[in-house]
Amino acid sequence: MIRHVVTWKLKAQDAEGKAKAFGELAEALGALPHLIPQIKTLHIGRDLDDTDGNWDVVLIVDYANAADLEAYQVHPEHVKVGPIVRERVSDRSTVDFEF
Repeated sequence: MIRHVVTWKLKAQDAEGKAKAFGELAEALGALPHLIPQIKTLHIGRDLDDTDGNWDVVLIVDYANAADLEAYQVHPEHVKVGPIVRERVSDRSTVDFEF
C-alpha cells in the first residue's frame, strides 16, 4: 500500500476564511473517491488551531501501489481540482510512503 500525505497552509488567515476555504477543499477533494477508482481511502482534515506553526489542512489518500498513485496524479478529475486548491493555499508539502 502507498500512502500519499499532503499538508497545506491556507491563504486565509482569519477563522471564517479558513473555515470557508477548508469547506471548499473538502467538497472538491471528497468527491474524488467516487470518480477515481484507484483511491482506496481518502481523508481530509483541518488543524485544530491549538498549536502555533501547524499546517492548516491535511489530505491522506491510500492506494494499492505506486502505479495507482501515478494514475491518480494524472486523472482528469484530480487535475480539475488543482485550480481549486491553488486558489486557496499558499504552501504545500507532500510525503508518499509504503506501509
